[in-house]
Amino acid sequence: MLTRIDHIGIACFDLDKTVEFYRATYGFEMYHSEINEEQGVREAMLRINGTSDGGASYLQLLEPTREDSAVGKWLAKNGEGVHHIAFGTEDVDGDAADIREKGVRVLYDEPRTGSMGSRITFLHPKDCHGVLTELVTSRTEH
Repeated sequence: MLTRIDHIGIACFDLDKTVEFYRATYGFEMYHSEINEEQGVREAMLRINGTSDGGASYLQLLEPTREDSAVGKWLAKNGEGVHHIAFGTEDVDGDAADIREKGVRVLYDEPRTGSMGSRITFLHPKDCHGVLTELVTSRTEH
């Protein structure tokens, strides 16, 4: 069962500059940053709030580390902006299977490693009214 909006992913050309914009404009501070080699991105998670299920809501800022990454290709085609929406779930495997049974294409056969050690998968945007949708099971409460 999906429990919350985990994060909104925003693709950007310059991560440091974009983090500074969100800090200076809205007061959001960086909660976590990392380089995800598998996804080909450098990212920053800006925590917005906590939730009753122990999770939190974030803005995830994504800068590609290589042009052939999914985010790099997306930026080249679309420019900066909202890349995806992610919903939190206690069971990414089970929810992805349930959604797949409803005819929505799940992009990974097995969940992959996402930010902060989470387990993630994506749903095809053509099956989700044009929105790239991510399902996330957090590694730990944060």
